[in-house]
Amino acid sequence: MCRSIKPLRNMDHPVTEKEIQEAALQYVRKVSGYRKPSKANEEAFNKAIEEVAESTRKMLGELVQKQGVDSAILK
Repeated sequence: MCRSIKPLRNMDHPVTEKEIQEAALQYVRKVSGYRKPSKANEEAFNKAIEEVAESTRKMLGELVQKQGVDSAILK
């Protein structure tokens, strides 16, 4: 597991879009082995970030929250 990716569930505040994007970027960097991709791989790299971010949003929106907490995602 990439240690720089922080858990986004059960935080003391709703998760922001910036936090989701940062986690997605760190995940894609770890899996691809690129900190910054070449021009030839940039499109695939950026697409992967968006797909991971979207999956993260969906998952956080569907997880059952602790009683009294409206949503894990800041709207």
